[in-house]
Amino acid sequence: MFKRSAIVIGSVLALSVGTAFAHHSFAMFDNAKEQVIEGTVKDFQWTNPHIWIQVNVKGADGKLTEWSIEGGSPNGLKRSGWSKKSMNPGDKVVMKIHPLKDGTSGGSFMSATVNGQELGRRGGE
Repeated sequence: MFKRSAIVIGSVLALSVGTAFAHHSFAMFDNAKEQVIEGTVKDFQWTNPHIWIQVNVKGADGKLTEWSIEGGSPNGLKRSGWSKKSMNPGDKVVMKIHPLKDGTSGGSFMSATVNGQELGRRGGE
């Protein structure tokens, strides 16, 4: 009976590993490029599995474009000094990101300066 239970538990764990890592694909981001955007935080979403930062960026033509920036997990970021209040709507931000490969307005968070304070991938980095 113990052997059968161990086999079932082992099988379930083995099958779930792929699922656990599946949502961590960053294939849509161009990790060979770095881009700097400057704007105003519209929304800071402290959500699982990754945080999201919505930033309004003014283009050369004066039009605002909303950028969606994906960050790390809230749990990991909290252990590194972040909180739900690390960014707030209205904050002025300069962000370094890996842009989306398709050229749309979004990217993967690398670092930021928020209201003059540096905020890295892991809090104060």
